[in-house]
Amino acid sequence: MIYEHINGLIQKAIDAKLICNSDRIYVFNQLLSLLNLKTYKEVTKQITDDSIPILLEKIIAFAVENNVIENIFDEKEILSANIMNCFVARPSIINDIFQRKYTNSPKEATDYFYELSKNSNYIQMNRINKNIYFKTETVYGTMDITINMSKPEKDPEEIKRERELNSDIDYPKCVLCIDNEGYVGRLGYPARANHRIIRIPLGDENWYLQYSPYVYYNEHSILLSEKHRAMKINKGTFERLLTFIEKFPHYFIGSNADLPIVGGSILSHDHYQAGRYEFPMTNAASSISFSLKKFPKVTASILEWPLTTIRLQSNEKDSLVQAADHILTKWKNYSDEKAEIVAITGNTPHNTITPIARKRDEKFELDLVLRNNRATAEHPLGIFHPHADVHHIKKENIGLIEVMGLAVLPARLHDELAEIKKYLLGQNSDVAPYHQKWANQLKAKYKKHEQVDSIIEKELGRKFAKVLRDAGVFKDTITCEQFIYSLNK
Repeated sequence: MIYEHINGLIQKAIDAKLICNSDRIYVFNQLLSLLNLKTYKEVTKQITDDSIPILLEKIIAFAVENNVIENIFDEKEILSANIMNCFVARPSIINDIFQRKYTNSPKEATDYFYELSKNSNYIQMNRINKNIYFKTETVYGTMDITINMSKPEKDPEEIKRERELNSDIDYPKCVLCIDNEGYVGRLGYPARANHRIIRIPLGDENWYLQYSPYVYYNEHSILLSEKHRAMKINKGTFERLLTFIEKFPHYFIGSNADLPIVGGSILSHDHYQAGRYEFPMTNAASSISFSLKKFPKVTASILEWPLTTIRLQSNEKDSLVQAADHILTKWKNYSDEKAEIVAITGNTPHNTITPIARKRDEKFELDLVLRNNRATAEHPLGIFHPHADVHHIKKENIGLIEVMGLAVLPARLHDELAEIKKYLLGQNSDVAPYHQKWANQLKAKYKKHEQVDSIIEKELGRKFAKVLRDAGVFKDTITCEQFIYSLNK
């Protein structure tokens, strides 16, 4: 059967245009070597209809059964990536193809690279398709909810071995470094043999485009700095974001904030996230419009959104950069103790911005989300962070993706929500203690529990809206207007 799987994988790779038919023998011999196969048996059976990911799983299962590798997650990932690397061209070739297609159309270039990243199994769509996804209405409009089921859990013994082996290894410096391109991987570090990146010059720096291995939305991409340097939101950030959408107007691009608590999970490497997706925030209406005296070519407004967000628009990129930098500078030094906003404690800054850029009706658009990471005894995880009453749903940092209205919720909720549904239906259930109060509230609120799925979806949306409200710095119009007034002083 292994030869049928190998031949099937090669044919699927030819169909996906990863390789040409003339590459068949070369790739076949490479796969024989990786699987420690010394001979070949003729295959007479018709080529399978299985997909590339399914064929890979079958080949990896063979490798485990025949002691080619141990039945360890990371070893299976390494072999899988090495197998697919046989089908992926060298980085220089892929960059050349991308640039040729870009000359015709930026969309054609990204379409090519996205399909390559999926077909090479770098983006593992078979796992991503396990995620639970739905939309639900809230007071702020439709929100996107996803329960992340795509990342496999590791065995505790494997995690222990990782800690013992990785203490002195510092290459690559992080998972976003350009050094990951083609890196085989190791126990405790992801396999990247089939990983490719595209060079995107921005200003006088080289940046690189890749797709996220676990995409949360369509064409979920990462733009990463050539240099391993810490995240930093400054004037250069706005220039790079707007230059990127000038090059790729069919994408949005944004950055996580650059401070702990309000920042993303990786603050050690400067990077942005982009893609072709319309987030709920994109369609948020304006609640307050105002002028910036120093920037007459820029329109400004506050959005009807749970996090305090200033939307700037202009036909002139440079004017938009200057206006955004002005707002960032003002916000970094702005305090309103009645609103619990303190800009600096000692030498520790608390104020920063989560920026998002896009093109709309031929205009440049920047959304500037005001963030503050100060913590207190009452809110040890952060004043403007999900509060304790929503931790049973979402306790993690509110990063760029959540800011824009897509909730990425933990996998544990899959089974926990099933128990809550049983509880609402009066069946035997085992509701987690931290969910019990919420479950009781739902049972009292809804007299008919037959539509239990829609009830849970609607109430998760409400919880997520509360999560975002908690992260918003201004809770009322008056305090927000005071900051707007300070922009023109």
